[in-house]
Amino acid sequence: MADELDELIGFLSDRNPQVRGAAVDIVRGLTGGEDGLRALTARADRALPALLRLLASAAGSGAGEAAADSLVNLSQDADLAARLVALGAVDAAMDVVAKRGGAQPALARSLVMLLVNLTHVESGVAAFLQVGDEKVQGLYVAKLVRSFCRSSSDSEEEDIFEYVASILVNISKVEAGRRILMEPKRGLLKQIIRQFDSTNQLRKKGVAGTIRNCCFEADTQLQSLLSLAEYLWPALLLPVAGKKIYSEEDRSKMPLELSSALSHEREAVDDSEIRQQALEAIYMIVLQDDGRRSFWSVNGPRILQVGYEDEEDPKVMEAYELIGSLLVGKGEGEQEQEQGEKPQ
Repeated sequence: MADELDELIGFLSDRNPQVRGAAVDIVRGLTGGEDGLRALTARADRALPALLRLLASAAGSGAGEAAADSLVNLSQDADLAARLVALGAVDAAMDVVAKRGGAQPALARSLVMLLVNLTHVESGVAAFLQVGDEKVQGLYVAKLVRSFCRSSSDSEEEDIFEYVASILVNISKVEAGRRILMEPKRGLLKQIIRQFDSTNQLRKKGVAGTIRNCCFEADTQLQSLLSLAEYLWPALLLPVAGKKIYSEEDRSKMPLELSSALSHEREAVDDSEIRQQALEAIYMIVLQDDGRRSFWSVNGPRILQVGYEDEEDPKVMEAYELIGSLLVGKGEGEQEQEQGEKPQ
């Protein structure tokens, strides 16, 4: 068996494209099971470079998709993911997506999934952010955000770029990633936030996690966040607003984006993790004085009060209560100040 597997890996580099195609199909099948993954992992020094070469060279053939699928399965192992990054897998994946993604959507989808796995490791995040090269830093991020926002997640066809949402969560866990996403002249965070309206739960969850991670910068980049208040507050507050129709009095104290959405019954956001992430983001914003004032200006405390009444998840309820404890005392004075600043 060992000799056969070594021979199979050798066939991945055969001169005959039919031989390479047949070999990579078998390798893809092997990566679908634990025994096959274990055997290929033991031969990663030969298997990984061969699969990457095949990915780059198999233009227009099914061999490229099979190589990509194999790499997705293998890169679930963090050690193999780091080895792939060292072999240039991030650059290779982005290059193939750019050159062949339009003609081969299934290949593009697999490569985005590969990038999700690669950005689970520190070196993969650095490679994707292109840290260290100021001329191109953030270029890969901008390219994938553009594709993420242009593709329709509501069509009947498969959502090719939906897993970009998971990449954004991964890179926003580090300061360098958050800095690129929040850079005003790039406008990336604004584009990402607007994807929260998607009916695709993977997109919605990824956007929520990305916003929440970016809010860790609220102490130093609050104005960057508040400059997006028109999009940010609806994305954060609607998931935790409950299902009730809000009174006209409550809605009169909200911007149109919120008052319109809360004027009728809505489907609840069932994913408790999304609700919790939204509340954690709100908490980090309202820790800041200007953040609290902005929160009061959209009638945020009332929204959380109504939403809390519908909440049943204990962890999410704790997140509501944490914000409430912060607002008590401080909030009343700021509310009066906010009201006093309004034209008579």
